[in-house]
Amino acid sequence: MDTPVIEAPVTIDLGDRRYEIRIGTGLLDDPRSLEGLPAASSAVVVSNVTVAPLYAQRLMGLLSTRYRQVHLVELPDGEAHKDWASLNRIFDALLAHACDRKTLLVALGGGVVGDMTGFAAACYMRGVPFVQVPTTLLAQVDSSVGGKTAINHPLGKNMIGAFYQPLRVLCDLDTLATLPQRELSAGLAEVIKYGPIADMAFFDWIEANMDALRQREPLALAHAIRRSCEIKAEVVGQDEKESGLRAILNFGHTFGHAIEAGMGYGQWLHGEAVGCGLVMAARLSQRLGLVDAAFVERLRRLVLRAGLPVQAPVLDAKDNVARYLTLMRVDKKAEAGEIRFVLIDGPGRAVVRGAPDALVAEVIADSCRA
Repeated sequence: MDTPVIEAPVTIDLGDRRYEIRIGTGLLDDPRSLEGLPAASSAVVVSNVTVAPLYAQRLMGLLSTRYRQVHLVELPDGEAHKDWASLNRIFDALLAHACDRKTLLVALGGGVVGDMTGFAAACYMRGVPFVQVPTTLLAQVDSSVGGKTAINHPLGKNMIGAFYQPLRVLCDLDTLATLPQRELSAGLAEVIKYGPIADMAFFDWIEANMDALRQREPLALAHAIRRSCEIKAEVVGQDEKESGLRAILNFGHTFGHAIEAGMGYGQWLHGEAVGCGLVMAARLSQRLGLVDAAFVERLRRLVLRAGLPVQAPVLDAKDNVARYLTLMRVDKKAEAGEIRFVLIDGPGRAVVRGAPDALVAEVIADSCRA
C-alpha cells in the first residue's frame, strides 16, 4: 500500500485496563508502536506457518529494540487447529524458554492465532501481558478487539476460553496486501454486521464503498476498520464480559457457528459462515415482524457483493433442520436450552431474544434453498 495512512487511535475504555487500537501503515517498523509497553527481558511472537514467513522477522526486529530475547512460535494454519494441541505448543515454548510472568506475548496473525495467544496469555502463570498484531481484516475489525480468547471443541466453537484484554492492538494496513481475496471477503462480513446493529449511516457507506474495499484502497479500509473498532469499543466499554449489550456483536454468529461446526471447522471460513448467518438472522427478524423484506434483500445483496455465500449448506441430508437446531443449542447465548438470536429490531438496532423453533426451521429451509 503506497498511500501513507495513520488514523487516530481508538481507545477501549476499561478503566485502569484501557488500551489503544492503532490503525495505520508501517506500524511493524515503527518503534513508537512499542511505546508504553511494560519492560521485560523477553517477548514471544506467536504466529502460524503462513503469516510468519511474511511478517515475523520484521516484527521480531522491532521487538528486539526493546526486548533482549525474542522468540517465535509457529502454529499450523487454520480453524481446524484452534485446539488443545496448538495451545500446548505455545505453553511448551514458554516453558522451554523459561519465560516469566513479565514475558510479553505477541499474537501475529488472524483470529485463530489471536484467540489462542490471548488464551495462552490468560493461563500462563495465571496471566502474562500480550499484544495483538492482527493481519487479517476480520481480526482487525473484530476478533483482536475486546479480549475474547478461546479454543474450539468438536461440539462447539469458542466454548473453552477466557475474557483477557490485550495491552494494545496494532492494525497495520500493510499486512492486508498479502491477504487472499477469500480472506478479505470473510473480513467484510464482520464489517457489514456493524451497520444493522448500530449505525445505518455506516451501512450506507459500506454499500457505496464496497468496490473500494474489495480493491483494498487504503483510505477505505482505514475508515472501515476505524468505524468498526469504534462501535465495538463503545459496546465493550459498557459490557466487557457479555452480560447483556455485548451479545449484539454476535449478529449472524448463532447460525454461522452452527454452519462451521456442522461442516467441520475450516470448510467455510468464519467470515463466510457469518456472512450467510447475517442473512439468515435478518430473515428470522422479518418473520418476527421486526424488519421488512426490503431490508433483508438489501442486506443479502450487500453480503453477495462482498463475495460471501448467501445460500446455507445442508448439514444433514436426513434431518437438516434438527441438525442446525442441535448445534445452535450449544451456543454461549443459549439459556436453559433455548436458542437466543441477535435480531434486527428495526435497521440500526439489535435485540437478543428467542424465537419459535417452527420459524427458525422455516428460515433454515428457505436459506438452504436460496
